[in-house]
Amino acid sequence: MDVSMTLWVLTILGLSALIAVDFFIGRKPHDVSIKEAGIWTVVWIALAALFGIGVTIWGSGQAGGEFFAGFITEKSLSVDNLFVFILIMAKFSVPTHLQQRVLLFGVLIALVLRAIFIAAGAAIISSFSWVFYLFGAFLIYTAWKLIKEALADDEEEDFEENRLLKSVEKKFGVADRYHGTKLFIQQHGKKVMTPLLVVMLAIGMTDVLFAMDSIPAIFGLTQDPYIVFTANAFALMGLRQLYFLIGGLLKKLVHLSYGLSVILGFIGVKLILHALHESGVHVPEISIPVSLAVICGVLIITTITSLIASKKQAERDAAEEAQKDSIEA
Repeated sequence: MDVSMTLWVLTILGLSALIAVDFFIGRKPHDVSIKEAGIWTVVWIALAALFGIGVTIWGSGQAGGEFFAGFITEKSLSVDNLFVFILIMAKFSVPTHLQQRVLLFGVLIALVLRAIFIAAGAAIISSFSWVFYLFGAFLIYTAWKLIKEALADDEEEDFEENRLLKSVEKKFGVADRYHGTKLFIQQHGKKVMTPLLVVMLAIGMTDVLFAMDSIPAIFGLTQDPYIVFTANAFALMGLRQLYFLIGGLLKKLVHLSYGLSVILGFIGVKLILHALHESGVHVPEISIPVSLAVICGVLIITTITSLIASKKQAERDAAEEAQKDSIEA
């Protein structure tokens, strides 16, 4: 897709305006209701759909298909991020009325850092086609790792701060409690960070770690930097509302890791086939319509099987509880 500098500037300005509107609407800290989260989740998905339709009309059907495949992939991978976001919120005991502010700035930090990753990835791909082999192998390894972790069925681990975040806290110091929406305060004559800023940094930096597999994944669907960036932007910007909408339902998606591993493995194979094709080897390449069908199909099947499994588990737990009560009686 041929994208002019003017279109890049207009797109960035448009996305910035949407972020500003999102910030203006949620500028006052408050507890986000399911209704509010649901409405804005639909709004962000609708905006992404309209953008994808625009890419299809003014770009090409191929570009539109790549955007939708990339958006759905990034959105599904970002849902997995929410598990860690919940752990971070719990570790730092973030008041419920401040959680939306944390997510807004955390996602904004992640978006800026991902843009840097995408620019670097696009530059590497344009210069070294063999990097597709590395991306493909990495995604297949990540898929295997996800399955291994899912089969292990380990209990949820506590979030641990990385060294960079710990060094920042040590350098600037951290207040012992939250001070509303303030990021810095004066304490004992010294300017220190509030826990709110620490959590924002934690969310942003953690998302960058997740980008290590999501960025190669979307480059496996399209090598167009414009589509990669916009698909990531729309997937991330709706993440805040999605957190409040399905936060309580995440534990019911018991097969999500399996579904994501299939998607990442599939894209990894697609990347390796593309790399072989670029090297002159006659191998079949997987088209975008096929990729889109596989990704959507896996997500639908994963969601259905997860809900069925969760329902059966809830029935077993209820039966065991009833049996326990009857014995005690």
